[in-house]
Amino acid sequence: MDSTILDSALLQTLMQRGFYHQCTDAKALDTHVSSQPIVAYIGFDCTADSLHVGSLVMIMMLRWLQHFGHTPIVLLGGGTTKVGDPSGKDTTRKILTEEDIQKNKQGIRSVFEKFLRIGDGPGDAIILDNALWLDELSYVPFLRDIGKHFSVNRLLTFDSIAARLEREQPLSFLEFNYILLQSYDFVELYRRHGCTLQLGGSDQWGNIVSGIDLGRRMVSKTLYGWTAPLLTTASGSKMGKTEKGAVWLSQDKFSAYDYWQFWRNTDDRDVNLFLRLFTDLPLDTIASVTSQTGKALNEAKVLLADWQTKICHGQEAQELAKKTAQKTFTQSGLGADLPSVTLSFDMDEEVLLTSVMVRCGFASSNSAARRLIQQGAVKIEGVSISEVSYSFKKEHFVSTQSLKLSCGKKKFAAISCV
Repeated sequence: MDSTILDSALLQTLMQRGFYHQCTDAKALDTHVSSQPIVAYIGFDCTADSLHVGSLVMIMMLRWLQHFGHTPIVLLGGGTTKVGDPSGKDTTRKILTEEDIQKNKQGIRSVFEKFLRIGDGPGDAIILDNALWLDELSYVPFLRDIGKHFSVNRLLTFDSIAARLEREQPLSFLEFNYILLQSYDFVELYRRHGCTLQLGGSDQWGNIVSGIDLGRRMVSKTLYGWTAPLLTTASGSKMGKTEKGAVWLSQDKFSAYDYWQFWRNTDDRDVNLFLRLFTDLPLDTIASVTSQTGKALNEAKVLLADWQTKICHGQEAQELAKKTAQKTFTQSGLGADLPSVTLSFDMDEEVLLTSVMVRCGFASSNSAARRLIQQGAVKIEGVSISEVSYSFKKEHFVSTQSLKLSCGKKKFAAISCV
């Protein structure tokens, strides 16, 4: 779809910046969004106590929605988490306790407080929990009043269900109900808040159009859907995955320094797209700073790292992370925010370098750490280590508080002892 045919500044921006995969009735949606401030939502199930970078495309869409004067709803799945979305999964999701769900809900809410303006004023983001209405449903009335609008034949064609069946992987009846519950969410949000647009990833398309159809049948209202592409890096890897695991948006799960470094290490081929998706910078500015190639792109990567770290962790954390990186890379020092490992041993004890590398996140296993050492990628205080059996000893820290461990050109950690 060509953004120039759209009148809505919001939809134009979403398209131009890379947030578009498909939508329902683009012309009618454009007219709807252009004529008045609207209410739109995205749902987030409470499967962990934070969100990670893989959710950032959705978060930024809500941010743009608010920027243009519309009201975003963050729908936390306190109810649907008890069922589990089968989308993109080969097995049934782990059933969480009520206590786990409540804990996760609070952690996720704190993420949105950094990216959105939340309150009671016009355009302020609203955070809701679908347990508010789903927990109150009675089973037989739900089947009679809601279930009658769904065709099992049609549900079986949805990707989230068809993929499981084609691979002959089990799909529980519990999960089969998920689409009904998400569809009902859309109807309830329209009834309670006048919500007319659901946003989501492309894997949610079937669930979204089911909600639109249910809205037409139950409340005789035209609802709309818009999806963004599921993001992978230019190298083909899943967005937000590192050797340390997921890139979480909470500092207690992934430090501000590591977060800054994650964005600074962006592949050259992804810089332009990531600046469009994950910053508010004007498109002409992005085009200008990414017009060069090779090392000249480094400043654009720093700009991306600065911007995302500032919004996610605050200006103070961003400035400290940047200074730490500069000191570590250009001055061969140890920055204050550098990831650290503290060793504890007696005088006659040793700690293998391979185990420390695993603790730092430099390697996923001891065997992987040994391979890195054999390849000459590991240094302590700038001196290459070739012995796979190398160990840290307490005597190494007699004259210094910490030692700088590096792996390759971009991974650093401070090693100290007690």
